[in-house]
Order: sequence, then C-alpha cells, then structure tokens
Amino acid sequence: MTTAAAVFFGFLLDCVLGDPERLWHPIMGIGTMISFWKKRLRAWFPDSARGQLWAGAVLWFAVVIPSWLIPAAILYAAGLLHPALAFVIETLFCWQIFAAKSLKQAALRVYRALRKGDLQEARKYVSWIVGRDTAQLDAAQVTKATVETVAENTSDGVIAPLVFLLLGGAPLGFAYKAVNTLDSMVGYKNEEFLYFGRFSAKMDDVWNFIPARLSGLLFVLCAKPAGLDAKGAWTCFKRDRLQHASPNSAQTEAACAGALGVQLAGNAYYFGKLYEKPTLGDAKRPIEPKDIVRTNHLMYVSSAAAVCVLCAVRCVIGWRLGW
Repeated sequence: MTTAAAVFFGFLLDCVLGDPERLWHPIMGIGTMISFWKKRLRAWFPDSARGQLWAGAVLWFAVVIPSWLIPAAILYAAGLLHPALAFVIETLFCWQIFAAKSLKQAALRVYRALRKGDLQEARKYVSWIVGRDTAQLDAAQVTKATVETVAENTSDGVIAPLVFLLLGGAPLGFAYKAVNTLDSMVGYKNEEFLYFGRFSAKMDDVWNFIPARLSGLLFVLCAKPAGLDAKGAWTCFKRDRLQHASPNSAQTEAACAGALGVQLAGNAYYFGKLYEKPTLGDAKRPIEPKDIVRTNHLMYVSSAAAVCVLCAVRCVIGWRLGW
C-alpha cells in the first residue's frame, strides 16, 4: 500500500511541478549510460549485421539492469535507516518517472507559436519532441505531429510508467524508462541503428504492448468526460489501432483521432527519407492548433483516471495479500 501511495503522490508532484529545468534528472543519467556503452560496444563487436545485433542486445542489458538495481539499492538502504525515508525517496523517484506536465508544456510551446503565427518557432519546438524531419512542415502538419506525440506519449510517459511502478515500485519504473529511452536513442531503422538498435526497439514493443492498449482504451473511456467524441474514439480505435509499423503507437493515436474528429498520421520524412504510413481517423474537419490543447486535456483526464483506479486496485490487492 505504501507503493501505491508513493505512486499517487509522485503523480501529484509531477502535475504540480513537472520537471524543474535546473535540477538534474535521472533520465539524463540513463541517457549518459546509453551513450557511454553505445560507443564502446559498437567498437568491441564486429561491424557486421550479426555483430551489431549482439552489441545492441548487450547494450540493452548493460543499461536496463543498472537502471533497476541502483534505485533498488537506494531504497533498500533508506529502508534500513527508516521506512518513512524510503517512502519519501520512492515518492520523489515516482515524481521523476512520470512525464505528464513536461509533455503538456512541450506541446503548449508549439501551440503558442502557432497561435501567434510563428511557423519557424513552431517547427523548432516540435522538432524537440518528434523524430521526423520538421523543417518543411506547414502549420497543419506541425499541429498533427504535436497531437500524435501527446497521444503516443500518454502511454510512454504516464500510463506505462504507472503500470510498472505499481507492479514493482520505483526500481521497475526506472527499468521501464531505460527501455523507453533506449528505443528513443537507438531504436531507428536507419543505416546507423538498423541492427544495433533492433533489440532495443523490439523490447520496447514488448514492454509497451499491454500499457499501449490500456492507454487507447482509457482514451475511449475518457473522451466524453474530456468533452470529446467517445463514439468516434471507439470506432477509430477498433478500426485503425493496428495501422502502424509499430504494434503500439497507433493504439492511442487512433483513439485520439476519433475523439477529436480529425485525421492523423500519414506519410512523413525521417532523416531525409519519405516513409509511407496509413492515416488514422476520419477527416471530419481540418485539424487546428486548439486540438493540441484538447489532446492535453484528454491526456490529463485519462492519466488521472488511471492513477486513481489502478492505485486503488493496488491497495486492495496489497491488503488482501498482506503486501
């Protein structure tokens, strides 16, 4: 039950404080660890498809295991001093694992730039949060990219961390963030990472398989409370949720497209190369900058509902099993 309480209060801290820019963040440490091992492992293993596949697999374990082990050791040591100290530290860890407010703030930077008609600034801000090429995007494409990012990262930044935090506390939460960060840094199908990043990309698919579907269903269930189209969300979720090269990315994007009544996804350029992708949702109306705000609201309503319900379930299960 203390784990559920730490998760709940950690989420509240994230909603209020977000990620203070001047404070060091543990995810930066994970990124540094990835960069450290990436350079060395690529040099140590043969420069062949098989060699780079093995190097990428070793990288995954070299990053994920310490990401679980270090916070576990810290919490164990804190618990030996006093259980209250362990609870406070785990609450702070949970705060750092959630990313709802930082996601909202990143999206609103794009929204404000679009509202004042500064497309160059909007392109700059959206380039900070998406992997696609942004230099040639028009205002509608910038808006679409931002909405897609908020929808997809509701799972990656809130719902999936919530699931793993409730299953294994902050250590498993940080292990998940390591999995997710590895995918974002090396999980690309380009010349550099086609083989080296494949293991990280596949493991990200595995770890996010259930949370992504849970997130999509939450978007459907919370569309009406968020003032959006619940019927449209359900229709597009059922029809389009597998219309993506990734088995997980379209789960929330499809539900979000239906809830908003707009069309998302479609072709995009990555590293100068055009990737043809199917569209999600129906273009009942043109997408507009205000859809960024609407998607943020849907993200918060869905996240709050998930935190309240799943923390309560964790408390009941813990009480029944004597955890």
